[in-house]
Amino acid sequence: MNPVKIIFKRELSAAFHSLSGYIVMVAFLGFTGFFTWFYGRDIFFVGQASLATFFNIAYWTLFFFIPALTMRSIAEEKKTGTIETMLTKPLRASDWIMGKFWALTALIAVTLACTLPYYATLAVIGDIDHRTVLCGYLGLMLMSGAYIGIGIFASSLTDNQIVAFLLTLLIGIFFHVLFQIFSYSLSGWWGGFFDALNMRTHYEAVVRGVVDSRDIIYFVSVALAGLLSAEAAISKR
Repeated sequence: MNPVKIIFKRELSAAFHSLSGYIVMVAFLGFTGFFTWFYGRDIFFVGQASLATFFNIAYWTLFFFIPALTMRSIAEEKKTGTIETMLTKPLRASDWIMGKFWALTALIAVTLACTLPYYATLAVIGDIDHRTVLCGYLGLMLMSGAYIGIGIFASSLTDNQIVAFLLTLLIGIFFHVLFQIFSYSLSGWWGGFFDALNMRTHYEAVVRGVVDSRDIIYFVSVALAGLLSAEAAISKR
């Protein structure tokens, strides 16, 4: 059997047998549901059949929740010593990392699938733009993949889950906040450079329904950079 598939099944099974995984999922659904339907610029306040509010809330919520999912991916293996056992098996570090990556991506996909009733409800009560909604979910998955890659890299640097969580947030702040500030503050080539690195620029382009290959390449590149860095960190052991 494909080693990536074996690790994928093992990690996904562990996630659904772990209380922490369910806590993160329920917290995400509760938080996004509350702010989408009941508080502030919710759907009823906007007065149109659109999930734009949800996609904006989920963009920030996943930024904080994904580090909580990825922090234990490798750090826990280091702390318990199971990483040494894994590295002695006929298994490449890249296969091990990709199995974890796809398991975490599947967990995010399942979590987002639980929000599909939002879409179904709006489709019944109003004239919703189906393409925009599908692109919105695509944008969330692409962004999640990028941050999962960063989170796995951060987890590979330490055996402390809290440190891994904070490292993921620290790196993510550059993509989520600081690059946007730099792009607004600087003009000319530098402004364009930081805008190209800004996560929100690419995310909003996809959510609007404009699926450009440059945006896809951006998300995939960030995820790959994180995963390759994690592989390099593990290979040093």
